[in-house]
Amino acid sequence: MIREFRQFILRGNAIDMAIGIILGVAFGRVVTSFVNDIFMPPLGLLLNKVDFTNLFIDLSGQGFATLEEAKAAGAPTLNYGLFFNNLLDFVLVAFAVFLLVQQINRLARATEPEEEAAKDRLVNLPAQEGGAKPPVDAASEPTPDVGDVPPESQPPMGP
Repeated sequence: MIREFRQFILRGNAIDMAIGIILGVAFGRVVTSFVNDIFMPPLGLLLNKVDFTNLFIDLSGQGFATLEEAKAAGAPTLNYGLFFNNLLDFVLVAFAVFLLVQQINRLARATEPEEEAAKDRLVNLPAQEGGAKPPVDAASEPTPDVGDVPPESQPPMGP
């Protein structure tokens, strides 16, 4: 069982997946830092010095000044400012993944005609140059008359 597990882990797909997850987590941290430390402060400044991390609704009705105070007191809150930050994180990550997939698809489409042209060149090389003979379409081949085929090479008749 340990041997099978080791074989599974050392397969290329599992290692590729692990690397992708690690890079995804690191990328998520960078995006979160961008949103919280670079994007939101100027946006808050433009909106009358609003700190989005402190936008919340105090459900206890005690009137806490900051989210930290409400959490320290154990008061229930709706943290819509943090939700907005997380939503913006998600949109930025989703957009970055969209751009990545778009570029991969563009590259894949660009290489397809080159691969097809290379296959066509190989198939159409004459046999004396080492190329493969082009496939023969059975429908285009003339069917020989029975009279043209010697009797010994004709298939036997009957059961």
